[in-house]
Amino acid sequence: MPRTTPGSSTTPEPAPSVEELEAQQQRLVFRRFTHDDAWALGSLLVESARERQAPVAIDIHRAGQQLFHAALPGSTPDNDAWIARKRRVVERYGAASYLVGARFRAKGTTFEESSRLDPDTYAAHGGSFPITVEGVGVIGTVTVSGLPQLRDHELVVEALEAFLGRSAG
Repeated sequence: MPRTTPGSSTTPEPAPSVEELEAQQQRLVFRRFTHDDAWALGSLLVESARERQAPVAIDIHRAGQQLFHAALPGSTPDNDAWIARKRRVVERYGAASYLVGARFRAKGTTFEESSRLDPDTYAAHGGSFPITVEGVGVIGTVTVSGLPQLRDHELVVEALEAFLGRSAG
């Protein structure tokens, strides 16, 4: 969540570097990913979002099939459209949607200016993360929409860290 200082409102956090984002992606890898895993991960995200009263929609896809979807109070149909656009970026680039956008920004441009992809179909905004299986590669996505893009990304990463830490034992 945003950092605050005494007597001030929210102070924006610096965006993570491309290297930090790539390290997250290399670290957050599954041994396997089943329908039950999708339900457990999605439920963990719902619980975390409810604790924050976050008005988000949550989606998990694997191999073209939607395995989990939840729309929490305050979310709108626009969140589902954002989910689809962010998910397509992950499917096309094999990388987190926030990381894809950060790579373009690091080159001094934007995804919208330089990707040559339709912005109504693709959005390199934070919130969609690849589901990567060890020895297999990217098999799906977990996506959140409804918060500012860095917060969407952080919500997903936090849930993946908790889920993978829990299932590692």
